[in-house]
Parts: sequence; C-alpha cells; structure tokens
Amino acid sequence: QVQLVESGGGLVQAGGSLRLSCAASGRTDSPYAVGWFRQAPGKDGRFVSSISGSGDTYYEDSVRFRFTISRDNAMNTVYLQMNSLKPEDSDVYFCAARHGDASYYASRYGYWGQGTQVTVSS
Repeated sequence: QVQLVESGGGLVQAGGSLRLSCAASGRTDSPYAVGWFRQAPGKDGRFVSSISGSGDTYYEDSVRFRFTISRDNAMNTVYLQMNSLKPEDSDVYFCAARHGDASYYASRYGYWGQGTQVTVSS
C-alpha cells in the first residue's frame, strides 16, 4: 500500500505559478511511478504528467513547456511546478502512484491522493 497526500493548490492569477506536492508513505521502498491527473466535477479525469521511478518524464501537450514534474526520492515526494497558468488549467488535481512503469492511463494507477484544487483567475 502507498498513501499519497497532495498539497500546494490554491487561487492564482493567470500567468502565475503554483507548485503541487505529492508526498508518499507506506510501501515506497519499491520503485514506483507517479502521475498527475486533473478532474472537473462530472467529467472524466485527464492526464497531466507522469514520472517513472527512474525519473523519465511525460507531459500532456497543453502543459508541456509550462509544467515540470520532478521527484525527490529521499523525501518520497513528487512535485508539479506549474508556470504560466491559464484559467483553463483550473481543476482538482490528483496524484496517483503505481509499482511499475509510468502510464498515461488513470486506470493503471492503484493509489490515489485526495486531490487539491487549482483555480486560475483571468
């Protein structure tokens, strides 16, 4: 079991920045990938970014060059640095983990955090 806790969401003006954190605990001794997904009420979750246990990174096209995912294995924490934020980035952001390769698909992640709200005002 892996437990995940997100933090760092909030309200920011367009063009601003936020850094989301995803702190993992539990079975973190085995390599695990982490993905970030976003979801609006009543809509399906959407892939944002992921990072493998070895540090390979992947991004959805609309956030590439604006968002940066990274991990600090000593702290068991994955970060999502979000720059040049746009109102359309507003959503609840979830981090998820799996013992295996990073994936674009939410269904392949077995562990999920509680989500953190990101709101970007115009």
